[in-house]
Amino acid sequence: MISTFDVQTWRSGTCVVVQATGELDMAVAPRLRAEIDHVLREAGTPNLVMDLTGVPFCDSVGLGVLVGTLTRLKEAHGRLMLVVSPGMITHLLTITNLDRHFETRDSLREALDAMAPSHSPG
Repeated sequence: MISTFDVQTWRSGTCVVVQATGELDMAVAPRLRAEIDHVLREAGTPNLVMDLTGVPFCDSVGLGVLVGTLTRLKEAHGRLMLVVSPGMITHLLTITNLDRHFETRDSLREALDAMAPSHSPG
């Protein structure tokens, strides 16, 4: 079985959405990291939603990309929201205790609603 990996990005309100589909492993992790680097450079936004509902598998290298992205956004006083469905990635976050560090939602709509500014900064 041939696994293909695809990344789509777009802006939605104050966020940039990165939607990945396919297996996130050491072969494609550098591609995802490069796309995230590009998005953060170009958009200048510290709010990122990563939709991983189409990612059935994630290895340690892929997990490293997620942790690295979270670290970068925290340093920039931004937010990272992961969209994950019950399954492998949710389990991976739980067994590594990373579920306490990542904000997660079950759907892209929920994530975007949660990231929407609810009041004026100040």
